[in-house]
Amino acid sequence: QVQLVESGGGLAQAGGSLRLSCSASGSFSNINTMGWYRQAPGKQRELVATITRGGSTNYANSVKGRFTISRDNAKNTVYLQMNSLKPEDTAVYYCRAQAAIRIGTYDYWGQGTQVTVSS
Repeated sequence: QVQLVESGGGLAQAGGSLRLSCSASGSFSNINTMGWYRQAPGKQRELVATITRGGSTNYANSVKGRFTISRDNAKNTVYLQMNSLKPEDTAVYYCRAQAAIRIGTYDYWGQGTQVTVSS
């Protein structure tokens, strides 16, 4: 099993910044792609950003230039630096990790952390 623990959510004003962290623990060989997703009230969960173990990144168009995803492989931790926040960034943010366990790869999700941006 793999546990993902997120932290760093909270309340920010428009134009402000927040930094999310997500650490993976448990029994696995490696953590491959990690990512952040978000779900606003009444909307479907959507991709925010992903990062491979080698550091290749992918961003949703809505956050390009404002958010930066990074990771520390030694700590099995992924970060999301969110700058120039907008009210429309308000959502529950979920961490996702692909863990290599024995001969398979499995997806795991964190419990979510609330981000609220006031105008």
